[in-house]
Amino acid sequence: MADASTRDVKVVLLGDTGVGKSSIVRRFVTEAFDRYSEPTIGASFMSKAMQVDGQSIKFQIWDTAGQEKYHSLAPMYYRGAAAAILVYDITRNGSFDTLRNWVKELQTNGPAGIVLSVVGNKCDLAEQRAVPIAGAQEYAQDMGAEFFETSAKADTNVRDVFQGIAARLPPPGGDGGREEDVELGARSGGGDGKGGCPC
Repeated sequence: MADASTRDVKVVLLGDTGVGKSSIVRRFVTEAFDRYSEPTIGASFMSKAMQVDGQSIKFQIWDTAGQEKYHSLAPMYYRGAAAAILVYDITRNGSFDTLRNWVKELQTNGPAGIVLSVVGNKCDLAEQRAVPIAGAQEYAQDMGAEFFETSAKADTNVRDVFQGIAARLPPPGGDGGREEDVELGARSGGGDGKGGCPC
């Protein structure tokens, strides 16, 4: 059980298979990278506590499988989530299209006021880029999400994603905005264009 001064925050990662969701979680939690990680089956769970502006935050992280056959299970994991990290692979246009579908699903079925981050992973492969950074950034801004490009392999911006989520959480008592009537697509303080990959 968490200490009374520690805030538990449920985070779900959504995105196409092979975009590196598990690698992002593993890099954040264990500070390690496994080049040959197996595809997630259903979902996996990890947690990590960190200090953000003097507040202890314990992230309860649900990493969902990207394969289509597991798509119907996703609502079990994003239900009650305070934040969602929507991941695509910067070298695969199709993975960005899948991300857009996840956003539509969250807009329809997700918790009100959920904090969103759009994450373009594998920025260490910038020479193979298929998804322009400007377009992805604009898309994130339009839906009130924060935007980052990350590399789980090179440990670029991974911690920043979770720090950004912590900074945008509603005050305790309104966890995840679940009781608030917040428009998912509304412009928020996030999505200000920061978080580009220096790779």
